Amino acid sequence: MSQDIPGTAQVDQGLVDMFSRTISYLRLSLTDRCNLKCMYCVTEDERNGCLTKLSQNELLSYEELLRVVKIAVNMGISKLRLTGGEPLVRKNVMHFIEQLGSIENLHDIRITTNAVLLEHYAQQLVAAGVKKINISLDTLKPERFTRITGVDCFDKVWRGIEKAQAVGFSTVKLNMVVMRGINDDELVDFARMSQETDLQIRYIEFMPVGASSRWDKNTYMSSDEIKERIAVLGELIPDAGGRADGPASVFKLGEDAQGKLGFISPISHHFCDKCNRLRLTSEGMLRSCLLHDEETDLRSVLRSGGTDAEIRATLLTAIRNKPKGHQMEDRLKESGSDCHGRMSRIGG
Repeated sequence: MSQDIPGTAQVDQGLVDMFSRTISYLRLSLTDRCNLKCMYCVTEDERNGCLTKLSQNELLSYEELLRVVKIAVNMGISKLRLTGGEPLVRKNVMHFIEQLGSIENLHDIRITTNAVLLEHYAQQLVAAGVKKINISLDTLKPERFTRITGVDCFDKVWRGIEKAQAVGFSTVKLNMVVMRGINDDELVDFARMSQETDLQIRYIEFMPVGASSRWDKNTYMSSDEIKERIAVLGELIPDAGGRADGPASVFKLGEDAQGKLGFISPISHHFCDKCNRLRLTSEGMLRSCLLHDEETDLRSVLRSGGTDAEIRATLLTAIRNKPKGHQMEDRLKESGSDCHGRMSRIGG
């Protein structure tokens, strides 16, 4: 047991929180900047004007990030995901990823991207040791893509997806945030891709994250309803290897499907009891739950000359403070909203 942080264990198998969950997965938001302006991430005013962005000094430097990752890996973190904002827009990002690839005992590096720059970076990412990639894509219709993202670049994104399939990632996943009345008429089209290609299509319930979120009960659609809608294509067969897919429930759509379908259901089917994640936001704050505003300030520790032991203690504090569950339904009933940090800074 840790002497500094009662109730939090650091064992050979990894880091264990107050509710006996092993924390093995760190998500790094490299930047709050993005080359898209998605409707569920920014307000209409922000789409038409200038977004407030963090200054370079407010972001953790690559040196600071590498230091934190090395310490976290030595403590038991085994999986790392790079997020944003859009991680590929940060200057010199490939050199940083190459350095991550040389960290001893870090064998699982992943990235989430909107694929705008992926055609250029896909081969370099694989060469640097990134094994799996998640691509955010909410529509297959170019005009609708422009309406959702605020940018007319669907063809560029699709070329990036094709490049990702070609260069050797072990897994390529497409993440679709399902919004009733906006893109739910494409559920079957996305599902069909999982039958015809080796892509994993993941349906994500629309979450009330961020002060600018357009979430409401009429836009939200549960995973159960999504499953009913795509059942016209065949039987959903549970995937035996689905445990490695974190919060997603994974299926094949028929015996002959080449790819898979994943369902991420934070509202309708909680997975809090299995959550193994810790997030480091682009501002250098540790966040132990996406759907809670509580954060632990790691940047101040780093910038005040903190020792490795103090950084470890700060990581352990964040893990100790990880809530048992997000209790999102109760907060939505009370206020109609949930966590208020911008998703691009949190690194969802």
